[in-house]
Amino acid sequence: MTRDTADRLDPALPDAGLRAAILVAADEVQSDCVAHLSDLVRQRSLLGEEAGAQALMADRFAALGLEVDRFDIDEQAISRMPGFSPPVLPGAYAGRENVVGVHRPREAKGRSLILNGHIDVVPTGPAELWTTPPFEPRIEGGRLYGRGAGDMKAGIAAYTAAFSALRSLGYQPAAPVYLQSVIEEECTGNGALACLHRGYRADAAVIPEPFNHSISVAQVGVMWLRLVLTGTPAHVLDTSAGVNAIEAAYALAAHLKALEVRWNEPSCRHPAFCGHAHPVNVNLGRIEGGEWPSSVPTRCALDLRLGFFPGQEPEAVRAEVTRAVEQARSTDPALSGVGIELHWNGFQAAGCEIDPAHPLVTMLADSHRAVRGGDAELVALTCTTDARFFQLYGDTPATCYGPEATRIHGIDESVSLDSLRDVTRVLALFIAGWCGLEPI
Repeated sequence: MTRDTADRLDPALPDAGLRAAILVAADEVQSDCVAHLSDLVRQRSLLGEEAGAQALMADRFAALGLEVDRFDIDEQAISRMPGFSPPVLPGAYAGRENVVGVHRPREAKGRSLILNGHIDVVPTGPAELWTTPPFEPRIEGGRLYGRGAGDMKAGIAAYTAAFSALRSLGYQPAAPVYLQSVIEEECTGNGALACLHRGYRADAAVIPEPFNHSISVAQVGVMWLRLVLTGTPAHVLDTSAGVNAIEAAYALAAHLKALEVRWNEPSCRHPAFCGHAHPVNVNLGRIEGGEWPSSVPTRCALDLRLGFFPGQEPEAVRAEVTRAVEQARSTDPALSGVGIELHWNGFQAAGCEIDPAHPLVTMLADSHRAVRGGDAELVALTCTTDARFFQLYGDTPATCYGPEATRIHGIDESVSLDSLRDVTRVLALFIAGWCGLEPI
């Protein structure tokens, strides 16, 4: 289906009778949805360890009657594409697959759709701080606990359950649908970029990230930066004979935090973020340094995450940060004689936005209203998601809509099971309205 054809179609929710049947069907698959989510949480799909979870997804897609496309990321090929980020894992992508379930209708009459989710999870932090082990799913008080339960294996479970609910009624989408389980969203997004390289495009993309039933209309850009500072070692009997790289690193970090303050000034803001108190952050995420307690440390490395607004090109942000570093080195006595190297690895991700009046947004809002009543909040995200690839580089309008989760990236991460059910309901209605339905 061409984009011209899609633009002429008017997506609408199913009639009241079919809508009620879809909601019942979504409820009836919830026990299976929760079991699927639990199985996914048991898989330690940390960076580089995604294979077990992806094997589960391939089996789930096959059980839904989908054509299963499993493929490695071709780093050389995607490195020439806009939106590529340098990988942070040595050895990069050997044996690490994306998995896509492909639905092809008998006759494409509706709008095509990508349902995308990332299978990778962030590190757990100290396991002893968790109430129960982070990769052992626990259900308590209407919530499912475990690393990745919210971010974002619940969303993946919801979109597969939504597709299953429609099939249980004897229907399938009347348009191509691509269910994508991708790697490496948490540090580069190169998994989603590889789906674009593979040729996947659609009339819309929905990513069920755990943003509590809101619909995203903008998101910031995100950049990772490693600063390596080299001082002068010395014995602590005379610390003045050396230059302390760790102390210098903290001084440099303060200069970059000052840059954050300036970026958040009202005159610098993107309009979508005017309602945020502090939308752009420079986060000091990791520090490594020193060689010996009784030596002035020679070297220190800082890993930072920087946010910036849609419309700012990553190249321009890198140039501004480089100038700030050079100015700090030339004016701050604490950095005198210190060597500073900048390494741009991981996220080099531009921000993006979508028109709140786009049919994708209004159709999702209609589906949300039919399930939960009231209007979904339209939000500008102060983080990045894989939506940027579809929106900026794939000619595919994209947004996020997913469940309510707590402590994502933290201790005792969890997702609300009532919320998971409602997201399944909303996505089932949205698929039916956006794609149309045909008998199986």
